[in-house]
Amino acid sequence: MPIEVLEHLVPTACRQDPDAYAFANTNANISSDTRNDPNPRHTISRYSPPPAANVVVNGALANAPRGYGKKFEDFTPTPLSRPIGMNFPPKAGENTGIDRRSIRQRRDDFVDYEKHLAKREFLKNKMSRPYFRDWRNMQFHKGKTFLAPPRLFKGDLSLYFPNLHGSTLDKKNPAAKAADTTPSLEGRASVVTIFSSTWAEKQAQSFTSAEANPALHAALQGSGGRAQLVQINVEEDTLKAWLIRLFAGSLRRRVGQENWNKYFLVRRGITDEIRESIGVLNSKVGYTYLVDHQCRIRWAGSGHAEPEERTGLVRGVHRLLEEIGKDGVRRKLAGGDTAKEKMVV
Repeated sequence: MPIEVLEHLVPTACRQDPDAYAFANTNANISSDTRNDPNPRHTISRYSPPPAANVVVNGALANAPRGYGKKFEDFTPTPLSRPIGMNFPPKAGENTGIDRRSIRQRRDDFVDYEKHLAKREFLKNKMSRPYFRDWRNMQFHKGKTFLAPPRLFKGDLSLYFPNLHGSTLDKKNPAAKAADTTPSLEGRASVVTIFSSTWAEKQAQSFTSAEANPALHAALQGSGGRAQLVQINVEEDTLKAWLIRLFAGSLRRRVGQENWNKYFLVRRGITDEIRESIGVLNSKVGYTYLVDHQCRIRWAGSGHAEPEERTGLVRGVHRLLEEIGKDGVRRKLAGGDTAKEKMVV
């Protein structure tokens, strides 16, 4: 098919996805001289494509099965041996998945051949992933990716829970339609669950529900608001996300009004880098995290909870509450010392 016909057809098919313009613009950066070349393959080869942006495998989960890479014939989960998470503190407004480029930036990216090649490599990697790999990996201990660590990770060595952007169930709050998780996590000890299906939600509830772990709810209720349960429902499929919104009323009744602002519906923004960093290696599995008041992941579990994991989670919540109390005392002492110094001066 002539190049002129491709240029007319392909961008039209990609108007629904702004990022797809780079993919559609394969020939936009080829000069007119190149188009007249009787052997365009050799001319195009003079471009030096950038290396593909490969996801860095988390060292703590290097031997765990995932939705891409080698296929496992057998796997036994082991306890986390080192902290997982992001390297930098989260900020509200990050990882929204919203394209905020200006018209000029979109145009520049549209005709940037190197960005087209990077996008093409990204799409190729996406399409080459086995569709049923996550389902197949469920045969290994019901999808359990790792065992929870026997004790909390040290605070100064822990990594951060990323900011996720979505909406909450709080219909009385105008800001609920565009909410970030970071403001909800700061200053509190948070038990955070991530799931994408009913099966995964039940796995997370094996850690956090009142029936499965009554000691956890006793600790949360007795914390005086310093500890909380945050649920993150990730649904990237448009139709399923629409169905969740359609039945939001029943979801609100099930969750309870006191938890509306702590139940997040996230549709986009969770990249492969984020999934790899926090250990969400199977989209069909539920994951549970214990995040401290500085948004650091101090403990994590996956799949169905073992009895010792539930006990470890409760013990970790009490430990974080003690740390919050100590940090509060330090802040008051520091403020008092500062005031005294000002008075002395």
